[in-house]
Amino acid sequence: MINNAIDWLLETTNLQGFYVLLLTVPLAIIQGFFGIFPFSTLIFLQISALGLVNGLITSWLVGIVASLVVYYACKYLFADWFDRKMKAKAGRYEKWQGYFMKYGVWSIIFLRTLPIMPNNVISFMASLSKISHRSYMVSSLVGVMSHIWLFGIVSSSILFPETDIGLLIGSYLLFCVALTGIFAAQLLRERRRARGV
Repeated sequence: MINNAIDWLLETTNLQGFYVLLLTVPLAIIQGFFGIFPFSTLIFLQISALGLVNGLITSWLVGIVASLVVYYACKYLFADWFDRKMKAKAGRYEKWQGYFMKYGVWSIIFLRTLPIMPNNVISFMASLSKISHRSYMVSSLVGVMSHIWLFGIVSSSILFPETDIGLLIGSYLLFCVALTGIFAAQLLRERRRARGV
């Protein structure tokens, strides 16, 4: 079903190769604001049009562009409106807002990696939080990469069933272990600092 939808979209627009970005960049920004379809659809589309490696790289870049556009638009153009909108749904996202305050960058990386919360809500919440621009940029670079990598593993097994994805899975596991190690080291350092060690 997904393959049919992707084929139909590519045939209708008649975009091939990197020209598919003319379609996916605007769609990613629309998805970033409204979340009317899953971002994984765009990953499938780009992998289908560009192959596994180029599809993953362009999906990562498109995901970063969309997350930054939504973040800055919410922070500077629609800040009051989004603040009122998020306050109306405060109960639903209060727990995660607390994690934003406590863990900052790490909470965004975690939420972007796993489909616990829509990507657009992550950008909205980050724009209302006290997280710095630099921290948001870093967390988006890493979080979107992790998200794309994970969905790349899933989508490549669907789109290219004959492809050996062992290297992709192994490298992703190493990436996750490294991130977990960095996070644990940072927590340990903060605890020692809090105890005055």
